[in-house]
Amino acid sequence: MDVIRIRTPGLGDTSYLLIHAGMGVLVDPQRDVDRFLEAAHTAGVRLRYVLETHLHNDYVSGGREAARRSGAELVLPAGAGVAFPHIPAFHLEEFGDRGLVIRPLHTPGHTPEHVSYLVLIDGAPVALFSGGSLLVGSAGRTDLLGPERARQLAVLQYGSLQRLSRLPEQVALFPTHGEGSFCTVTTAGRESSTIGVERRENPALSYPDAQTFADGQLAALGPFPRYYAHMGRINLFGPPPMPDRPVPELTPAQVRALAGAAHLIDGRPRQEFAAGHIPGALGIELTEQFGVWVGWLVPFNAPLVLVLNPGQDAGEAVTQLARIGYDDVRGVLRGLDAWREDGLPLVSFPLGTPAELAAALARGERPQVLDVRAPDEWRSGHLPGAVHRYLPDLVDGVPSELEPNAPVWVACASGHRAAIAAGLLERHGYRPVLLTGGGIPDVLARLAAGLTAG
Repeated sequence: MDVIRIRTPGLGDTSYLLIHAGMGVLVDPQRDVDRFLEAAHTAGVRLRYVLETHLHNDYVSGGREAARRSGAELVLPAGAGVAFPHIPAFHLEEFGDRGLVIRPLHTPGHTPEHVSYLVLIDGAPVALFSGGSLLVGSAGRTDLLGPERARQLAVLQYGSLQRLSRLPEQVALFPTHGEGSFCTVTTAGRESSTIGVERRENPALSYPDAQTFADGQLAALGPFPRYYAHMGRINLFGPPPMPDRPVPELTPAQVRALAGAAHLIDGRPRQEFAAGHIPGALGIELTEQFGVWVGWLVPFNAPLVLVLNPGQDAGEAVTQLARIGYDDVRGVLRGLDAWREDGLPLVSFPLGTPAELAAALARGERPQVLDVRAPDEWRSGHLPGAVHRYLPDLVDGVPSELEPNAPVWVACASGHRAAIAAGLLERHGYRPVLLTGGGIPDVLARLAAGLTAG
């Protein structure tokens, strides 16, 4: 048996291709199924099964499409209630082929229908595909279906974790959610583990009873992206295939014509966005987190127009968006040269460095600072006098403590989120200064070390 990990870093998820005796088993694929089918082809195996551990809330599933295109059997939890053909996975009702047996284990908690799949080779348990149940150093969160169900699902999660922890210690653990996923409560920074390691090291397995576990898990929960609210329904009724049309390249006139109907997303590097961008554009740099931040900040599946440099991959942007159900990409404007040549307006805001901000604070100045990091980052250390507002919450308005007629330093840990926030502030008539070349931790370190020369 061999297991190939296929990561989706922007979502913090891992899909798996299990290979045994010339056949493949695909676990929890995202919507862009070409990469999974290519992995099976490269490995020289035919897909026999496509397994889904639960109705996913963080991405549009590719299970149905992967099964259709490969001829594999699609297996989903018996309690999923999906509206398309599949094989229901009932608790302990085994299936398999060629000496490989897959034993579904009902592990409710992350979702009510959740199933983990225990793999046995020649009768011996060797691997567990645990989806959003038992994770490496953590457990899947239980509040994605609403706060009113979170505690009861946490109680169920406790029972599921305890049962899984009693599996043989040598069983390899392959969870779907991991580092970077908002479906986890906390993360351990490791991609793989075994039942034995988790039994000894996973804090989620250390609680004495279900209610204490629920208290601890619910207290540790952070916010999750707004688009999550739409994923379950799409996956329940059967997502359509990936969009396959090329993204049209737009002229400035076409972009202006779409201005009232589409959200303008500027994916160029943050420094270029700060130096000049189309008024009203939202600057979300095209990194692995691009799609997720669109899902945090833009109404679900709203029409989009992208601004990208000529060398940036529009296909990557479209794929990230399609993974979370944003299919309505009207086109892309390649750079701003044509926009400038047409004499159309641009806006900009200045950059600042950690050294400059530290120097201003050391001189006794009281610059306005907006810290847009997550709540746990803020609690770990922040600048005196700074205003805190987690980036996604800026969609609902700018903190009233900020004075619009004075510069506002906008900061995070590295500059990526701060650049998005600076664009949001600018929309509301504020004067952002983007902290770049570092973030709040760098300013704090300079102040602590006395490095305050600007």
